[in-house]
Amino acid sequence: MATRWGICSAGKISNDFTVALKTLPPEDHQVVAVAARKLEDAQDFAKKHGISRAYGSYEELARDPDIDVVYVGAIHPSHRSICLLLMNAKKNVLCEKPLAMNSREVKEILTSAKRNDVFLMEAVWTRFFPASVEIRRLLAQGDVGEVKVVRSEFGVPVKHLPRSMQKELGGGAMLDIGIYCLQFVCMVYNGEKPECIQAMGVCMETGVDETVVVTMKFSKNRMAVFTCSSGVQLPNDAIIVGTKGSIRIPANMWCPTSLVVNGKESQYPVPDPALPLNFLNSTGMRYEAEEVRQCLLTGLKESAVMSHADSLLLAEVEDEIRKQVGVVYSQDCQ
Repeated sequence: MATRWGICSAGKISNDFTVALKTLPPEDHQVVAVAARKLEDAQDFAKKHGISRAYGSYEELARDPDIDVVYVGAIHPSHRSICLLLMNAKKNVLCEKPLAMNSREVKEILTSAKRNDVFLMEAVWTRFFPASVEIRRLLAQGDVGEVKVVRSEFGVPVKHLPRSMQKELGGGAMLDIGIYCLQFVCMVYNGEKPECIQAMGVCMETGVDETVVVTMKFSKNRMAVFTCSSGVQLPNDAIIVGTKGSIRIPANMWCPTSLVVNGKESQYPVPDPALPLNFLNSTGMRYEAEEVRQCLLTGLKESAVMSHADSLLLAEVEDEIRKQVGVVYSQDCQ
């Protein structure tokens, strides 16, 4: 029986997620409803993607009895309220990253998921790419020995986008794209909390971070460093260096389709889309969707690959980085 999806917010990322679902077997995944703040937007989205139901409010989506799980693709300052609305209506949720604006909000969301006994996962899609699965396999079997250094970077010039610039829209490089670098480090070091975090950054006149450089020290003298920027294009690669070798993502580390392991390159392509995409390699969102389906089929309330503890760790480290750089959102003052 197909997993029945509801789509919350009819923006660009929701478009790409819906296109990604179409690369999976229809007997496994069906989009049955979409909701937007404006009914016309939901209707246009529904028409484009062949979805039977369109709602002009998120409350209507929450009340729909024929939905197994809701994908939340709204801007991040609204994640907390939307997740609470859906989970209080006993809906399972896959919420775009970052799960919320700070660790206080994340804890509130996680508590609600447990109280309502529903599945919840932060949509850190990178972790479910075949290339990422292979990285975890290689690390687990010790192909590069003991990992000593992890380096990652993600920079794209997106300062022309209001959601990247404006504080009230959750702007800033760290929460939007730096989270990819941070989750990579946390994945490699198995969800361990860093012993020390040092962050420096440059903020824009709007009060959000444009470029941030973070150095972290973990137990056993293991290091990590990453750079994120919404102002410039960076090489966007990542490397894991151990005592016996290295694993490198040569490009697009947030949606990887190739790995170089001890000098040998392998390809992990994603399927072609049936409709135009807004973002690179977005059909790769199919892998997180299938993870959600498998968790629901087995009755799990969280994924072992992107667990509640993983989401809380990301939020806590992000809070510390923002504190050191001097980025304060209204949600931090409540």
